[in-house]
Amino acid sequence: MKLIDNINHKLGDELVKSIGRGSKLSIAAASFSIFAYEELKKELQEIDELRFIFTSPTFLKEKTPKEKREFYIPQLNRERSLYGTEFEVRLRNELSQKAIARECAEWIRQRVRFKTNTTHDQMGGFVHLRQEEEVAYAPVNGFTTVDLGKEKGNQMFSLINRIAAPLSAQYLEVFNELWEDEERMQEVTDQVVEHISNVYRENAPEYIYFITLYNIFNEFL
Repeated sequence: MKLIDNINHKLGDELVKSIGRGSKLSIAAASFSIFAYEELKKELQEIDELRFIFTSPTFLKEKTPKEKREFYIPQLNRERSLYGTEFEVRLRNELSQKAIARECAEWIRQRVRFKTNTTHDQMGGFVHLRQEEEVAYAPVNGFTTVDLGKEKGNQMFSLINRIAAPLSAQYLEVFNELWEDEERMQEVTDQVVEHISNVYRENAPEYIYFITLYNIFNEFL
């Protein structure tokens, strides 16, 4: 077992080294961000599949928010600061979010399925990777650039365990049981793709909104 502190040893760098062609990823986390996809895009394009479980109710059809002004996928009904929203939702020096969102949406259509916990039972987050070796990383709060160690968040420290086989198999076993539990899990892949697609749709009000902000504040970025 090895500790990842996201300072000297970052989860994102660990995943870059570990993910390869044909990898199978199983992730349970509070949130998913297209910026995290961007950080690992080269590696994620090579995987066989990703199964993602939102650890709290997210994107349930009856609860899907009408306003879609952010470029990440949040866990509903949680304070934004819990998963680093202020560190990720920003206009960078180049307005590349539209291209990132388009690429991410297409990647999801080809390789990813999302489900959400429909209950209020607490669920811990982790990443399980099946490649030549089987490994798990826990605990993991979200799939964001902050959680990957690529941006600074508001946590005083972050310690993630790298768990090798055979102990890592227990994480996959738990994940598989939850994934097949129709009473507590619901598929939300279409909702995720729809949300991301709003970023790159031509003349989408959300995109115009951010273009306006960029034109006003670009000298401060």
